[in-house]
Amino acid sequence: MKAARFALLASLLLGAPAIHPAQAQMDPGWDAKREAELQALDKVTARITILKLQLNQPITFGTLRITVRACNARPPEEVADAAAWLEVQDTRNDSGGKPVFQGWMFANAPGIAMLEHPVYDLRVLECR
Repeated sequence: MKAARFALLASLLLGAPAIHPAQAQMDPGWDAKREAELQALDKVTARITILKLQLNQPITFGTLRITVRACNARPPEEVADAAAWLEVQDTRNDSGGKPVFQGWMFANAPGIAMLEHPVYDLRVLECR
């Protein structure tokens, strides 16, 4: 369980290509969930919004279009953590959306893989 998470974290740190959730084998230490809770920050207004997203149902926050493809949580008997596979596009100058983030974000390690955007910030809070 820890080895799989370590391998994923190491690949992120070393710049290896991210594993798409459809290609990844489910680690038995994670439970698949259907809903993700994200914290979205608008850096211009300093407003924080809690977003609840269903899998594969895109929502809009400002100029971002956010889609959660997978959301996994640790079982209740383990230390709480959540990991979500996000696809984020910015529609500001392109109605089709310019990709600005694609990959796993971890609730307990937000600095490992984060959205780098001048106006918005996203953070995974939990998976339900």
